Amino acid sequence: MTREIERVAQIPVAQIATIVPIMLTVGANRIVPGVAIPHPVGNPEAGPEEDKKTRRKLVLRALKALQADISEQTIFES
Repeated sequence: MTREIERVAQIPVAQIATIVPIMLTVGANRIVPGVAIPHPVGNPEAGPEEDKKTRRKLVLRALKALQADISEQTIFES
């Protein structure tokens, strides 16, 4: 789905996902690894402040991924 949005609508898409190999298999172009399957975009067990920092870090990484010029599938780990 993300590849089609990028191809047809020319809108970059960043996918935050916990199982990166699946995202590679389905063809996602910009992949941001998430935290864990039950909480891909946070870590509530770390407490509210640390969870907020984790979420912010992931969202900022996804925004950088959206701005990046890529020519192949890319994993944005940092």
